Amino acid sequence: MRITTWTEYSLILSIHLARRAAEDLGPISARALAEHERLPTDYAEQILLSLRRAEVVSSVRGARGGYQLARPPAEFTVLDIMQVAQHQTFEINCAVHPVDDERCGKDSSCTIRPVWRALRNRVDELLSQVTLADLLKDEAEVEHLVGL
Repeated sequence: MRITTWTEYSLILSIHLARRAAEDLGPISARALAEHERLPTDYAEQILLSLRRAEVVSSVRGARGGYQLARPPAEFTVLDIMQVAQHQTFEINCAVHPVDDERCGKDSSCTIRPVWRALRNRVDELLSQVTLADLLKDEAEVEHLVGL
């Protein structure tokens, strides 16, 4: 499992927008959001466009426009954001980059592959149980929520 910078920034921006939604602050410009989170503006703008296409955020035009979450923070999970950002949470390397057809083909028997699938499923299950609203809590509460 590899968390990309794009995914990390997607979560940071989404959490910021969740906080604004919880405080009923309305939309924020991409530039102001990037500056507040100390992220590169161009990168943040690209991420926000991606999140908008996926209907995670919506945009409002005008002088008081900007970006905001498209739905309440409790309706988006960490898995949702990660899937928008990197399409999957856990790439099974042998499926994407097979060593050879005999070992890694669809009809071959591989005793490692079920372990990777089970791990991916457990990771996805955990991430699907944590919402953006949960991530507005303090770290100790989130640790308790995820079972640490």
